Amino acid sequence: MEQNTEAFEAAYKTFVEKAAANRSVWGLKGKGGWANAESSTNEENAVIPFWNDRTQAKNCARDDWKGFLPTEILLSDFLENWCIEMAGSDAQAGINWNAQMQGIEVEALDLAVDILNRLSEINSGITFSGYSSINEFISDISEE
Repeated sequence: MEQNTEAFEAAYKTFVEKAAANRSVWGLKGKGGWANAESSTNEENAVIPFWNDRTQAKNCARDDWKGFLPTEILLSDFLENWCIEMAGSDAQAGINWNAQMQGIEVEALDLAVDILNRLSEINSGITFSGYSSINEFISDISEE
């Protein structure tokens, strides 16, 4: 998925900024669970794709993911649960993939730290169930 690295990196930056601003991300959910794919860089790892908005996610609900529905995930849940669990199972996050299923794949904790740093920059008042502050959350996952 390295056909257009600059565009994919720009899509990643947009994802981080919009996730922090909107306090949510989108995934595709079907009867059997959440959409996922095999990593293009490591066949042993799964990639779970996420998008900034419903429309982007819906555009990818085709082929193997036909019948999957765009589903919103609150950012606090995404960071505290999804990213931590993905890191524990060596799954990566696919960010703002296009309709051809092309885009960047990143480590879940790297993505979490980038979003948390953005939340800190914009002085977000987001609250977490397991952390008293954004900085505590960053410190905790940076040690892993």
